[in-house]
Amino acid sequence: MIGKLTGIVDSLTLTTAIIDVGGVGYEVTLGARQLSALPPVGEPVTLSIDTHFREDGVRLYGFATEHERAWFRALQAVQGVGAKVALAVLGTLSAADLANAVALQDKNHVARAQGVGPKVAARIVAELKDKMPALAPAIVIGGAAPQPIAVLPEGLAARDAVSALTNLGYAHGEAAAAVSTAIGVAGREARAEELIRLGLKELAQ
Repeated sequence: MIGKLTGIVDSLTLTTAIIDVGGVGYEVTLGARQLSALPPVGEPVTLSIDTHFREDGVRLYGFATEHERAWFRALQAVQGVGAKVALAVLGTLSAADLANAVALQDKNHVARAQGVGPKVAARIVAELKDKMPALAPAIVIGGAAPQPIAVLPEGLAARDAVSALTNLGYAHGEAAAAVSTAIGVAGREARAEELIRLGLKELAQ
């Protein structure tokens, strides 16, 4: 079983890359985000690989990090989620964004992925919540040292605050982490307006 490939980017399509490893070309299937992050053809690359054995052959799925591969595997444990849907989710959301969406139980954010309907998105955030924070990577706010993603309390205030900050142009992971910090300052019963104000202050540092 192949778990990692280090080689040269030989060629690219809309969904795959050929990675030349010592003269052998491995066809790797990647999501949109993963493909866009690959170096140019002819440049070296290292990918974490999840190997799937199918009736029509072996398929390799590639990821930039071990965290992405861990989320890919965890997503497929959710009812109704196969490799195609899991790859679509990670092709739309970063591992940090997905972790925060699960922490916030924000099914609408997950439903942004192509082929993911509201029911599947709801199952994803519900069934993966118990696997936090083991799957959650560290994220960085404003160049500061990485901080572990916190599981925020359920409720409209936290969700509304994150939504407001993302509408202002902040990444979902940054917004959720800022709101987590705001809750630590203002308390779990703070209103959305207070969380937004403190979140903006945190993001401005």
